[in-house]
Amino acid sequence: MTRRRRLGFLAGGLVASLLLAGVVSGFAAGSPDGLEHAAREGCTADASGEITGGSCPAQREREHDLSGGPLAGYGIRGLTSDRLGTGLAGVAGVLLTFAAGGGLFWLLRRHRPAAPAPGPDPW
Repeated sequence: MTRRRRLGFLAGGLVASLLLAGVVSGFAAGSPDGLEHAAREGCTADASGEITGGSCPAQREREHDLSGGPLAGYGIRGLTSDRLGTGLAGVAGVLLTFAAGGGLFWLLRRHRPAAPAPGPDPW
């Protein structure tokens, strides 16, 4: 694969990821996911979702140490629009992941030992 095709493939993947994170994530369901649902098994909850009785692992949940961070809770602190906050947090996550992964691959490729010179084909 040529360098130009490789860069085009990476750019296309980045654009697709940004669109999914920025646009489609705003339409994600607000209902609990499978793990949260399983953690609430055995408990009773009121109409707002607050646990009112029973016994389940979700009763022992606590705030995460980074819950006050700028991207906590699948949104951006300070934005009033949940959909916009979720989309922008998704875009930020994609860009940070792409930068970290790209930097790691760049470092690994840069420090790779030189390949031996190709010799005559034995067959």
